[in-house]
Formats: sequence, structure tokens, C-alpha cells
Amino acid sequence: MEPMRFLVTEVESSNRVRGVLVSGKVNRNDSVVAAPSGQQTSILSIKDYNKPDSSVEAKSKLDIELTYSVKLSPGDFITAADLRTEFADQFEAEIKWLGHNNLLPGRTYSFKAIGGNREATISRLKYRIDSKSNQQIAAKILATNDKGIVNIALTHPIIYDSTSICTPTATFTLCEKDTENTIATGTIRHGLRRASNIHWQALDVDKQSRAAIKQQSPRIIWLTGLSGSGKSTIANLIEKKLIAKGRHSYLLDGDNIRHGLNKDLGFTEADRVENIRRVAETAKLMLDAGLIVIASFISPFRAERAMARALFKEQEFIEVFIDASLKVCEQRDPKGLYKKARAGEIENFTGIDSPYEKPLRPEVLINTLELTVEQAADLIIDFADC
Repeated sequence: MEPMRFLVTEVESSNRVRGVLVSGKVNRNDSVVAAPSGQQTSILSIKDYNKPDSSVEAKSKLDIELTYSVKLSPGDFITAADLRTEFADQFEAEIKWLGHNNLLPGRTYSFKAIGGNREATISRLKYRIDSKSNQQIAAKILATNDKGIVNIALTHPIIYDSTSICTPTATFTLCEKDTENTIATGTIRHGLRRASNIHWQALDVDKQSRAAIKQQSPRIIWLTGLSGSGKSTIANLIEKKLIAKGRHSYLLDGDNIRHGLNKDLGFTEADRVENIRRVAETAKLMLDAGLIVIASFISPFRAERAMARALFKEQEFIEVFIDASLKVCEQRDPKGLYKKARAGEIENFTGIDSPYEKPLRPEVLINTLELTVEQAADLIIDFADC
């Protein structure tokens, strides 16, 4: 039998709770532990559908009275004292991919489990499991109905068990953030304990202090659009104008970043996701330094632009869509990239054999057929109020 796991749904007092017995069996006088606090107590009484009982098996809705008061909140667990749950924000899991689009490590999803709902990132795809031979196969993506072993990182820890200990508390689903459609099911194999040794270091000098010295409001001006749309030209002029105004800024350019920080990345969908994740985290550090950051990247996927936006406060992130049609961009083709892509010399080129997902609600829309570069830069700076 699986160990006792009682999910708290209501807290009447520090020793009286209501919830669901999701696994195992609970008996009067059992020694138990509150999770995640770790406080120990015992079962004084059990009411199954408001009828007193001395022993109950899963899955039952129960009222439980504890012998000693402990710290509990809705979503916490009461567990067997001799086999406790774990609590972590990173773990290895086996998943079955159900999404129509391929799994891409680095993309953010919604994670849902009995132990808690969080935002999650698949930080590493370790391997795919062959459906026929059950062999481990090296892979960078998972397609629909593929199974694989992955590392998952959550925004905050959850209460969980390894699948070898307790199935209900090891099972989870992954959903798309925008639609909440289920795109994967999975079970937790074990925690990655290194996460528990890393703690955020509190610092006395904060973003507001750094910005005050510079006498400006930090911003992320995120320019997105097809290659050849004019992003780099506009971004460069924005920074020149900001410097002329005495502002402290930094331009992160897609090509320049790939010469250093992201020189190990190619142009597959998975690499593009990781490219934007690294850039967004870099931009976050620069914003924390009090800078106005201009990020000029194709950033073709809405999910990654949403991931970048989620790192910042509402007024800090300004998405600018440099809107130029594929036909116009091909006619300009300042670097000769479209010509090479059409000739098959470049693979996974955005707009040709790799998709570009237009922003649905950008803060600023720039039509380069209607505005000059000068007008576009002024419009963006005015909107950003910097």
C-alpha cells in the first residue's frame, strides 16, 4: 500500500483541518508530519463524511483533528511520519508529450500537480525512450506521443513524491500558458537536490537606488520583427538619441550576442528558445543595474517573448513590433540572407522554413513603409518615456 498522504483543503484551526486522503490509510493515533513545515503531531480523531471513524482508506474526504497544533495552510499535506514527502523546485521526470508542436527545452509551461501549480521550464531533455525497444535515444526535441526523460525547473518548490514511493503525488500535467491545453503528462522520478543549496542573496543596493543615481526609469525596449525589417537600424538610432539626452543605455543586438554569450547556439527551434531565454535574463540584470535596455532580436515565438515579459514589472517591458512584410524584407535583404535561404544554403530561416509569430498586442507598432527611421525611433522613445 502507498504511504498516507492527506491534502489539506480547509484549515478550521491550528489542529482541525479538512481535506482529501489521496493515498494510503489513516488511523486514529497515527504519528504524522505536516508538510512542508516538518512539524510532528498525531491523529486525535477522524470524521469520514461527518461520521467518526478510527481508520479510513483513500480516497476519502475527511475532517481530521490533530493532537498538537501545527502550521498548516490549504495546499499543504499531512503525511506518514515514517515516510515523508519531499519538497523541491527541480526534479527529473518521465513525460509523454501530447502537444502538436514539438517540445522545446527552455520554453515556459504551466505545471499542475496535487502538490501545487507552478510555472515550469524543461531545463534539459536527457533522452527519448523508444516506444518499441524501450531504449534510450539521444534527442533535442520530443514530437507528439514521444516519451522522454527531462529535468524540470519550477518557479517555486512543491510537495511531491518519487513515482516509486507514491503515484498520486508524483503525477503531473504540463499545459500551455495561454490556452491551458494539456501538452504533456508525467511522473516525477526523483528530485535534483542541488536546488536546495542555492539561495537568493539579499543585497542592500537595489534597482531603485541604481536608477536614482542615473536619474532615469529603467526600461526594456524589446524590438521584434523579421530579418531585414529594420530592427537593428531603429535600435541603433534609439540608443544614439538616448545617449544624446544623457541617458544610460545598452543595446543588445541579435547578431552581436551570437559572437559571445550565445556563440554555442544554432538556429533550430530549441536553440532559438534558449537564445531568447539567455538574452532575457541578461536584460533583467541590466535593468537591475538601472539601465534602459534596447533588445533587438527576431524572437520569432510568442511564448519566448511572453517568457521575457514575465521577468519584468508591467511598465518596465515595452514590446515593439517592427512590421514589415516578408516581401519587403526580401527586397531589402541587406545581408543577403534571404537569397541564401531560398537557395537552400541556410536552414531554419525565419519567414522561409521557420515560422514567425506576430505579436498580438504590442505596446508599439512600427510600420516601416509609413514611418522613417527617425520617426520610428522618436515614437518609441516617447512611448517609453525615457
